[in-house]
Amino acid sequence: MLINFCSSTHLRVRYSETDQMGYCYYGNYAQYFEVGRVEAMRAVGMSYREMEDEGIMLPVSEFNVKYHKPAFYDDELTIVTKITEIKGPRLFFEYEIKNDKNELLSTAKTTLVFVSKENMRPITPPASFIKLISNYEI
Repeated sequence: MLINFCSSTHLRVRYSETDQMGYCYYGNYAQYFEVGRVEAMRAVGMSYREMEDEGIMLPVSEFNVKYHKPAFYDDELTIVTKITEIKGPRLFFEYEIKNDKNELLSTAKTTLVFVSKENMRPITPPASFIKLISNYEI
């Protein structure tokens, strides 16, 4: 199922996330993408907590990132998160991070897999999630 869902969230680069030159450490971007992903899921209508309470986990199985420009201390970042596809138990996301000058800093893609919390084996996405996300089906 192809999906056309997009949401945005904002955060500011904290001092502790930078190096001595004020550059944002590259490893922080994975956390920024996670913030975008969690907020996108909430915007769709289902939180990670709700899924976990139902016995479902969503671990990342693939993560690809490209760094275009650095973020700096105190930059306000916009994280644009798109849900693009559900294929079997896999859920696909794409991201962009821009600074307050609207400059593209980073792009990424992740693949997550719906798994049973009980045995960590892939499962079909919950019907409640499919119902919510189908509103954005292409």
